[in-house]
Amino acid sequence: MQRKSHLVAVSCVIAVLLAQAALAQSPTHSGLQPGGKLIELDEDNWHRMLQGEWMIEFFAPWCPACKNLAPTWERFARVAKDVQVQVAKIDVTTSPSLSGRFFVTALPTIYHVKDGEFRQYRGARDGDALLFFVKKKQWESIEPLSAWKKPDTIHMSVLSYFFKLSHTLKHTQKLFKDFNGRLQEEYGLPTWGSYALFAIATIFVGAALGLMLVCLVDFVYPPKKSQRQSFSESQEHLADGVEDLATEEIEDDAEAEQNEDSDEEEQDDDDEEDNEEEDSEEQPGDAPSQEKDADSEPEKVEEPEPKQVGDAAPEKTEPVRKRKPRKGD
Repeated sequence: MQRKSHLVAVSCVIAVLLAQAALAQSPTHSGLQPGGKLIELDEDNWHRMLQGEWMIEFFAPWCPACKNLAPTWERFARVAKDVQVQVAKIDVTTSPSLSGRFFVTALPTIYHVKDGEFRQYRGARDGDALLFFVKKKQWESIEPLSAWKKPDTIHMSVLSYFFKLSHTLKHTQKLFKDFNGRLQEEYGLPTWGSYALFAIATIFVGAALGLMLVCLVDFVYPPKKSQRQSFSESQEHLADGVEDLATEEIEDDAEAEQNEDSDEEEQDDDDEEDNEEEDSEEQPGDAPSQEKDADSEPEKVEEPEPKQVGDAAPEKTEPVRKRKPRKGD
């Protein structure tokens, strides 16, 4: 009987251990880590928050307010498993693109996420207030972010890359300062020498990148055969073009001279025609002037001859009055 009881007890212990192992390996319904521990999200796994209900904190290790909130946030993560809410935190220093996606401008920043809808939490930062917020569903009274502010949109993704680039540049600047200090301290290089060295390196790197870009463009979009020509061919085409241009200019000058000569001839012909017309107009006008001269002369009156005896009386003659000519129009 004792052996049977021992076997039953051992079997029960084994069954309990197997059950615990199975529960530990299978994901829980709430999605929390075992024991309701705090989940750390980054640029690789942040899409997990798009399903289910989450409370997300954005923090930085150097932020004093974030340090004060850290113990409260960890306690909230342990108790939030009872209301099926997942609690996570995001370090903006290691995931700068996420701060751009959520447009984080102050730290710490807390978001409530429910099935892809984002709401910013602006209440008290103590454990009871946080638990009451998710337990009583106070988030329903908060208007979610508009469509153009949602972190999973394309334009916010582009903005996240700019934030990441800014963080990379800051990191590069820090490395530059460290390297500059090392050059001055260990090698005794003056300040202007280190800056000149970096300027030369920047020029060479830029030239190399530009050459690589040109080669890549030529490889992706190769020029057509009709566009491929040697330098000598291009020079020949250029010389032919210059000769054609000079020939056209000479022809244009010759045409211009011919046009000028023809214009002068036409002008001379017009002048001759005008002179002929003036002469023809002056000829009819000479007759009235001559007639006027004739009128101006005194009329000659023939004196009668003395009568002779025995002769017949002469007939009376009347002076002929000249007709005045009409004035020409």
